[in-house]
Amino acid sequence: MRINLGLQGGGAHGAFTWGVLDRLLQEPDLDIASISGTSAGALNAAALKSGWAMGGAEAARENLDWLWEQMGALRDDRLPHWMRAWLPDAGQTGHMLSMSPPYLMADALSGLTTPYAMGPVYENPLRRVVDRFHYDRICADQGPVLFVGATCVRDGKIRIFQDEQITSDALLASACLPTLFQSVECPDPKTGKQEAFWDGGYTGNPALFPMFRDDLPADIVLVNINPLERKSQPVTPHEIQNRINEISFNSSLLRELRAITFVQGLIEQGRLSDDAMRSPRIHMIADDALMTRLSVATKLVPIPHVLQELKDAGRDAAETFLNNHRADIGIRQTSDLRTMFG
Repeated sequence: MRINLGLQGGGAHGAFTWGVLDRLLQEPDLDIASISGTSAGALNAAALKSGWAMGGAEAARENLDWLWEQMGALRDDRLPHWMRAWLPDAGQTGHMLSMSPPYLMADALSGLTTPYAMGPVYENPLRRVVDRFHYDRICADQGPVLFVGATCVRDGKIRIFQDEQITSDALLASACLPTLFQSVECPDPKTGKQEAFWDGGYTGNPALFPMFRDDLPADIVLVNINPLERKSQPVTPHEIQNRINEISFNSSLLRELRAITFVQGLIEQGRLSDDAMRSPRIHMIADDALMTRLSVATKLVPIPHVLQELKDAGRDAAETFLNNHRADIGIRQTSDLRTMFG
């Protein structure tokens, strides 16, 4: 099974992707040719590649564990399963957090000030983690090709960092929410000039087009952590804000998927040859039932038992995908994009 991976960003909800990758890396016949990641997806991708270059799949799993321990997750042996039964589930925790006075105060303050108000005392809290990555391994030839997406502040267009362009600053740029962090300045991979960057989720969450190369497989497995649909109508300020966040960070992905659907239709109708345009096969791993119970609050505030629940859910979702679609990889697309776009 030779695949590409597309890893969405979504803050602490990226722990779901951690679980998906943890399970996929246990498949002996799985070959991950490339990974396109944004924000938390880019951090997961870098941790996987760094571990893989050092010692293969098991080292990649260990490095992902290390990354999420830095983010606040507890090792499995620190929190017995019987104790987890007494904790509120992720949805209940998210609701309590979003209604808590400290979170409401911080949310209100974010509308009145910016990270630049902190002046010289400002420090990006993610830097202490990404500076400890081994970039000689992340940029190594062995293992999957990495693509990291960020948004250029000046022109609002996506930029893709790859190979030696992937640095601490590139990862921080990909995960830079402008309401929380100061923009990250680094060399523009397009021009080489110094530019300011924001979160890549605004323009590619994740970007799929870098994986359309002829030397990469046609199968792209997307790990979705932002729900595409919500059945209930958002009516409270909290619900409305959640849905705005989800729509914003899914819009670029939906545009690419719609374009893929259009090209696939032209090929099926004989109006375009297979040789004229690459037609990727799209697969998705997601758990919208869980994600719709969470909120922006659980994206921004990593809570240990929520991270563990997300990891477990990611492993379960990957297991379900493998059981149902292992034989489809390399043969047929398993995502019904036509129904998705009517």
